[in-house]
Amino acid sequence: MTLLIAIIALAYIFDYINGFHDAANSIATIVSTKVLTPLWAVVWAAFFNFVAFFISKYVFGEFGIANTVSKVVFEQYITLPVILSGLLAAITWNLLTWWFGIPSSSSHTLIGGFGGAALAGTFFNMDAIHWYGPKGVIEIAAFIVLAPLIGMILSICLTSCVHWICRKANPHKCNKWFKRLQLVSAGLFSIGHGMNDSQKVMGIIAAALFAYGSLHTITDIPTWVPLSCHAAIALGTLSGGWRIIKTMGTRITKVTPIEGVVAETSGAITLYLSEILHIPVSTTHTITGSIIGVGAVKRLTAVRWGITINLVWAWVLTIPVSALLATGFYYLVNLVLSN
Repeated sequence: MTLLIAIIALAYIFDYINGFHDAANSIATIVSTKVLTPLWAVVWAAFFNFVAFFISKYVFGEFGIANTVSKVVFEQYITLPVILSGLLAAITWNLLTWWFGIPSSSSHTLIGGFGGAALAGTFFNMDAIHWYGPKGVIEIAAFIVLAPLIGMILSICLTSCVHWICRKANPHKCNKWFKRLQLVSAGLFSIGHGMNDSQKVMGIIAAALFAYGSLHTITDIPTWVPLSCHAAIALGTLSGGWRIIKTMGTRITKVTPIEGVVAETSGAITLYLSEILHIPVSTTHTITGSIIGVGAVKRLTAVRWGITINLVWAWVLTIPVSALLATGFYYLVNLVLSN
């Protein structure tokens, strides 16, 4: 029971860290365009992070992404030490990337950590991992590329449409209206962030409860789990992630209110699509692709490609580095538990 409580507590800590690590995704553009102050921006985003619980439960009617995450490792190989080690690895990588201001993926960190710990726990039996098929690790990893690509394509198309529609509008009035619309688009993206990222922790807690014997099936998630996970991520968002906000809001490309609306709307659509498909994607990757898209419409040189390439390297390394960290943590956890 003590180990289970420790895992659930760590899961909430990861969820909280996810909130302040990914707060930049939702609010970087409304802060950089001075629509809201950083304080009110995080309050706005946190509120919609929590609202996402009701959207998932009563609109989508399920927590499909949580089920996908909980099945990354096949049920017979899920143990409490495996889950604990995966969480420790994910928290470590998230804190490191936050410290250096790198908008890494909390989703892939968690999946890499969970999978790496399971491999260590089975003496690297590759059959312990759900690699192939719908919602397998290979499909999830593919969205490291697909999520930002979808976001970028959507933002390019939407930017072109908006520019054509507003071609004869008064620039001052147009800018004023889109500043107001940014509140809506930021709220929509924050809902997508809450739905997507909180469910990953739900899946881990469900796996822990199943390993402990509290659940008959791994998909039978009690209501207190999603409710508390949405609350934890909202509290984390309230803490803000100022280092990453600077990268997302100004270092990739300079964003105007019109482009902020387009980027957040494109990112939100991508996240809602992932909810329908039950694929955990990175809100970081999604909004980064969308911001690159709006910058590229102006001109390709408007995007700071050197910064972008560094971000891509961080994304590619996230799963394997998290898996290696989890392997080390697994042996450490076993050493502590055996004493």
